[in-house]
Amino acid sequence: MTDATAKKPAARRSSVNLQAIGPVVALIVLVLIGISLSDNFLSYANVTNVLARSAFIGIIAVGMTFVITAGGLDLSVGSMAAFVAGVMIIAMNAMTERMGVTLPVVLLGMLIALFSGFAAGMINGLLITRAGIEAFIVTLGTMGIYRSLITWLADGGTLSIGYQMGEFYRPVYYGGIAGISWPIIVFALVAIIGEIAMRHTAFGRHCAAIGSNEKVARYSSVAVLRVRLITYALLGLLVGLAVVMYVPRLGSASSATGLLWELEAIAAVIIGGTLLKGGFGRVWGTVVGVLILSLIGNILNLTDFVSPYLNGAIQGVVIILAVVLQRNTGPAR
Repeated sequence: MTDATAKKPAARRSSVNLQAIGPVVALIVLVLIGISLSDNFLSYANVTNVLARSAFIGIIAVGMTFVITAGGLDLSVGSMAAFVAGVMIIAMNAMTERMGVTLPVVLLGMLIALFSGFAAGMINGLLITRAGIEAFIVTLGTMGIYRSLITWLADGGTLSIGYQMGEFYRPVYYGGIAGISWPIIVFALVAIIGEIAMRHTAFGRHCAAIGSNEKVARYSSVAVLRVRLITYALLGLLVGLAVVMYVPRLGSASSATGLLWELEAIAAVIIGGTLLKGGFGRVWGTVVGVLILSLIGNILNLTDFVSPYLNGAIQGVVIILAVVLQRNTGPAR
């Protein structure tokens, strides 16, 4: 073996390792920038606020990781979250009139949110897998449908939980264990379960196989349509879970709820190293991507270095750079 041939595998390994640690390095750099620009950056209140706010997108992004890994896409999750939140609030208000401000009303409201999200995800999945419509077209259509439905339900305004029920429900967002709020705990659990499912279960392997080469997956006896349907149903269920955590924060829903959540979820997935074309997914990378996006917004809010109104523009640039890097390097295992 010549020196030239011996160096090629080493170069490939170096490239792969750089891509694997790239999001982590970016996260560390952002933390250092935040520390240097603001004395309040590492305060307990700021750290917990950033983590709690990122939990909603993070929970959804974990589900989006499976969808994109299997070669799919969902543009409707933000609108879906708004619609699910509206349905949940209407149901809880109706039950409060009959049952009062009680724990069963909260639990039933949570179940309604989870079921509504699951059903919405199933609708997307069935249209994609059974009707054979492209995922982009289906979810672009349902994005408009769900956003219009919440606008109609709210009569162009805002749906709000009754004051007493809102106060009763608030601990689901503001409460927690040992100073850690419930959204952070739930996000951590979802991320851990998602990483295990992606790495150590047949479902995760099948998602990667379908996204890599659907024909080969079919020949390998993978139930392609069923796996794809499950990814969309799972994403819908996680949207419902995110809504359960989100509603007690503001106690309301409107046509502006969940606006651009789909952009942030997809961005977090891509920044974390999951291939946009499918075939490889990394849940822990998605978590890092969520934190990167949250820290960008937080740093802009804490400092006058750049206007916080440019947050969306910066996120867009980050997405483009992440996709460009993916085209130039292979997936990091």
